[in-house]
Amino acid sequence: MRRRPNYVAGVGSLVWLFLVGLPLYVLLAATLRTRQDYAENGPVSIPDSFTLDNYTGAFDSGFGQYFFNTLVVTGCVIGIVLLLVPPLAYAIVRSRGRTTSAIFRLFLLGLAIPAQAVIVPMFYLISEAGLYDNLLGVILPTAAFCLPMSALILSGAMRDISPELYEAMAMDGASPRRMFLQLVLPLSRGGLSTIVVFSALQAWNGFLFPLVLTQSDSSKVVTLGLYNFQTEHGIDIPGLLGAVVLSMVPILLVYLFARRALVQGLMGVGGK
Repeated sequence: MRRRPNYVAGVGSLVWLFLVGLPLYVLLAATLRTRQDYAENGPVSIPDSFTLDNYTGAFDSGFGQYFFNTLVVTGCVIGIVLLLVPPLAYAIVRSRGRTTSAIFRLFLLGLAIPAQAVIVPMFYLISEAGLYDNLLGVILPTAAFCLPMSALILSGAMRDISPELYEAMAMDGASPRRMFLQLVLPLSRGGLSTIVVFSALQAWNGFLFPLVLTQSDSSKVVTLGLYNFQTEHGIDIPGLLGAVVLSMVPILLVYLFARRALVQGLMGVGGK
């Protein structure tokens, strides 16, 4: 039996496509226009001519240094999270002691503490440690605020691993270290991908810590570098949006390559 087409769903899809596509068109079209063309014809009009000056001009204004600094911060934050969280989550899942459970609950209190509430003591601590206006002074607190959520996500993924698998490896004489390396990590790829994407987003989009803990241009990141497009005479909107598009590319690539594992990890089935 031939099914009748769902015209209501089709119209709804077109409306949704328009609502999503219009902002993307305005964003991308503006990056390919001159500032004069954008000001005279408006953001929705078709560009009179196309130019890549907004992209090249972003790097000429020092955006390349900010881009590199953000890559360093993001890479280091991901490295710290991947180094600390998997063994921590493994200990939480496999340990049956009350002490470990209490430490885990105390650790999760970090989820209830916003960065804004501790920025003043954080500034004092980073300054006393000699890390002010240094990328390391941004990396450490950013990674610290990523740890509680990452531990919660990965421990949930590891709990989905069947206890029979642990018992089988134990009967073969496997040590806890071997179980962790050969069993837990391979079956926790979904959770690992989730914490990688989460940590990358937190580090790449970070604004408060770089704003308060850095000062010089050599330590700025992309979120602060966008300020350069605002002058006393106005805002270079095409140039600003060009820099925004450039800043979106790396984190978009991370999401595209890890999106399936990310969805599985957020659904709590990362270990399956």
